[in-house]
Amino acid sequence: MSEMNAYMMVGERLCMDFINTVSWRESTEKRRDWFTSYAKLVDWCIHAEVLTEQQAKALLLKAQEKQSEAGEVLKQSIEMREVMYRIFKSISKGTSPHPLDLKSFNDFVSHFYQTLLVIQEKDHYTLKFMYNEENLDTMLPPILQSAVDLLVSKNDLERVKQCEGDSCGWLFFDTSRNRSRRWCSMADCGNRAKARRFYQK
Repeated sequence: MSEMNAYMMVGERLCMDFINTVSWRESTEKRRDWFTSYAKLVDWCIHAEVLTEQQAKALLLKAQEKQSEAGEVLKQSIEMREVMYRIFKSISKGTSPHPLDLKSFNDFVSHFYQTLLVIQEKDHYTLKFMYNEENLDTMLPPILQSAVDLLVSKNDLERVKQCEGDSCGWLFFDTSRNRSRRWCSMADCGNRAKARRFYQK
C-alpha cells in the first residue's frame, strides 16, 4: 500500500477500508496510523461516505467543546479497528480469532446496537442506526455493522484476504469471479511485486 494515499478504498467493504487506515501495517519502520486526531477520523468518514459534510461540521464543533471526549472516541475507534483487524486477519489465514478479540468485538456490538432501529421504507423494512450529532462516536455504528454483516455471511468469509505485498498487511474482500485476487491494489503492491520479479529474472 502506498503511503502517499491513505484514502484508497480498495477493501470492497466499509469495514475493510476502515481497517486499512494504517499504511504498511506489518513494517516496524514504515508503519503509519492515519488516525492521529479526531478531525482525521471525521475526515476519513466523509471520504468513506459514512458522514455528510454537514454532519462532520457539527461533530467537529462539538469536539472543540468536548476535547477530552473526542480523544476518548478516537481511542475507541482505534481499538475497534485493531480488534476487527485481528479477527479478519485470522479469518484470512484460515484460523479462528482469539476469544478475547471476539469478546471485545461483542462489547462494541452490545454498546452500539442500542441505537439500532427497524425503519419502514416504502415497501420494505431496514435496520438503521440513529444518527445523533450530540454523540461524538456516531460514525462508528455503520462501520461496525459492516463488520457484523461480513462475519455472519458464512460463505463470504472465504473471500476475506490479506494483501501479499511485503509489509503491506491490508485486508480486502475478494470480489473477483475466480477469487484469485492477491493484492490490495494491482497499481500498488501488485506492480511492486511484478517489478521485483522482473529484476530477479
